[in-house]
Amino acid sequence: MSTRSTTPPPVRGGTMRSLRTAAVPPGRQSIRDSPRARGRRRYTRAVLFFVLPFSTLFALFAVIPIGYAVVQSLYVVQRTGTFGPAREVFGGLTQYDRVFSDGPFWTSMGRVLMFGMVQVPVMLGLALLLALLLDSGLVRGRRFFRLAFFLPYAVPGVVAAIMWGYLYSPQLSPFTAVTGNVDLLSADLVLWSMANVVTWVYVGYNMLIIYSALLAIPPEIYEAAKLDGAGPIRTAISIKVPLILPAIVLTTVFSIIGTLQLLAEPQVFRSFSTAVSSTYTPNLTVYSTSSVPNFNLAAAFSVVLALSIFVLSFTFLRFTQRRGIR
Repeated sequence: MSTRSTTPPPVRGGTMRSLRTAAVPPGRQSIRDSPRARGRRRYTRAVLFFVLPFSTLFALFAVIPIGYAVVQSLYVVQRTGTFGPAREVFGGLTQYDRVFSDGPFWTSMGRVLMFGMVQVPVMLGLALLLALLLDSGLVRGRRFFRLAFFLPYAVPGVVAAIMWGYLYSPQLSPFTAVTGNVDLLSADLVLWSMANVVTWVYVGYNMLIIYSALLAIPPEIYEAAKLDGAGPIRTAISIKVPLILPAIVLTTVFSIIGTLQLLAEPQVFRSFSTAVSSTYTPNLTVYSTSSVPNFNLAAAFSVVLALSIFVLSFTFLRFTQRRGIR
């Protein structure tokens, strides 16, 4: 006598869901539906929400242009005959061979490195001093002075260079009575005249970053230092400066990047001084080469310059991390 199965047939489309439900013991939740898993998914979505805008802009305006420059630097322009049409062909590392054998380019690299070794410490030292003065409580009208120190940064770099170029000009300068016969646009002094312009523009910007870090220090630390008998100078040197070292490192990295990208000031000063040539700085070399036009060689110059900036910035960050500055 045959027996029929009393088990109902599985519902189509719900078989896997039934199996998953049956696999979970009564009174227990699935791992995928646990509060920890849901919290992790919410955290991942929040991170992506905040990171995605920056990542998109970084890819569009940094990664893709650098990649395009790398590709362009691997090509050379060839012509068929004397007046034949120009065409781009793959040249490998031909452009980089020209870059590394270009004496004026590496002379300009050494010039801006010397510029940075002098100008960056002076600029950041002034920015630190102004930030400490604003935070000391000894200065009245801190809002006014904070705005006054930051105001030069609001002036475009080209406008600032033109303004200072006229001030340096021997025929127009009001400094002639002070400087005498010293030509601030001569070959020996024009680099440091540009350093003065850069310092004037960016001291307030760096001061604001350092001052913001000072405002983040808990006031209880100052009260404890005062109870221990520390005066304002001792507090600034032993407490404030060590606590804001990460902000100083940040401004230093920005300054290293900006030094090797020096362009607006030498480009404007070419109108005031014959000592500034078309290869006076690396960025000016790139600009002049692309104006020939020789975009492939200019792309190779750009890639080498970008790698130099990366190496210098990374080396400085590694040095500060070994010293325990984060």
